[in-house]
Amino acid sequence: MVKLNKIYTKTGDDGTTGLVRGPRRSKADLRVEAFGTVDEANSSIGMARLHTVSMPKLDRLLARIQNDLFDLGSDLATPGADAEGAPPSLRILPAQAEWLEQQIDGFNEALKPLTSFVLPGGSPLAATLHVARTVTRRAERLVVELIDREPDTNAAALVYINRLSDLLFVLARVANANGENDVLWTPGKFRGGNGS
Repeated sequence: MVKLNKIYTKTGDDGTTGLVRGPRRSKADLRVEAFGTVDEANSSIGMARLHTVSMPKLDRLLARIQNDLFDLGSDLATPGADAEGAPPSLRILPAQAEWLEQQIDGFNEALKPLTSFVLPGGSPLAATLHVARTVTRRAERLVVELIDREPDTNAAALVYINRLSDLLFVLARVANANGENDVLWTPGKFRGGNGS
């Protein structure tokens, strides 16, 4: 159980932060940037949930994802392998990404087929899910870079964050009346100076 009594410790006043293990790192460290961006994605999903009152199934799904994103943050904040005999670190498991795939497949069945790329927008829920999707993609890019620099980073974390961005795209379309109210890109529409 996590217990947080004191909110400020002053230990980060020198620009460093503590990880689950290992020496303190700069707050500008790539690993810190990666799990910080996962936290940002989680917050974006929290904003999206403000618009799910009429969609309780979707709200429950997003709540589960928020919990999984804390798992992912803990995973990324725990560098290196576990010491022999130590309790196992909290890691993202392949089953968590597989669950996302099941959600993608299930929700995608009812969607209107796409004829163009989708512009972020439509309903307030769809718009906020697109924001969460793009933040998730940024987190994914950082995890890719982290794995390049620190190859012992859990590869399942990358798979999870990749699938999550795909699911958020699908859910944004669900929020737009299963794609009926998607805002589609029209390539070159305003190149001739047609105004609106």
